[in-house]
Amino acid sequence: MLSAMAGKQILVVARDGAWAVEIAEPLRTAGHQVAAEVRPASVASGLHAVDLEAVVVDLGLPELDRSLLARALAPPDRDLPPDPLEDVERRHILAALAYTRGNKRRAAQLLGIARSTLIQKVRRYDLASRDGSDQGSGTGV
Repeated sequence: MLSAMAGKQILVVARDGAWAVEIAEPLRTAGHQVAAEVRPASVASGLHAVDLEAVVVDLGLPELDRSLLARALAPPDRDLPPDPLEDVERRHILAALAYTRGNKRRAAQLLGIARSTLIQKVRRYDLASRDGSDQGSGTGV
């Protein structure tokens, strides 16, 4: 499959540089021009600026705006459905936690929900490792 796409310009969007290298190396070996990006939030808005022939995206990235990515990759005349509420909520919680540097009490206040509700949603969306707080010490409250 890689040789059938030889010489293509490919963008790899990954959560870390090691994963991007792991994906990019076989593509480069097959003769492709590969660029890697580890800041997914900035990718979707710039997709039309580059003439890409393929994009490899780690869809497990919680901060990835799938709606914006889909709109950037879709033909201009195609209407896309809105994002599922869970995707929007996940991104919004991540943004609040990033803004408060992991402080769940302040993030919950910003979001207009109880701290316990925020903690429940952080667990549901598996955001505990990405919220910027220290899990073991109880800080970030």
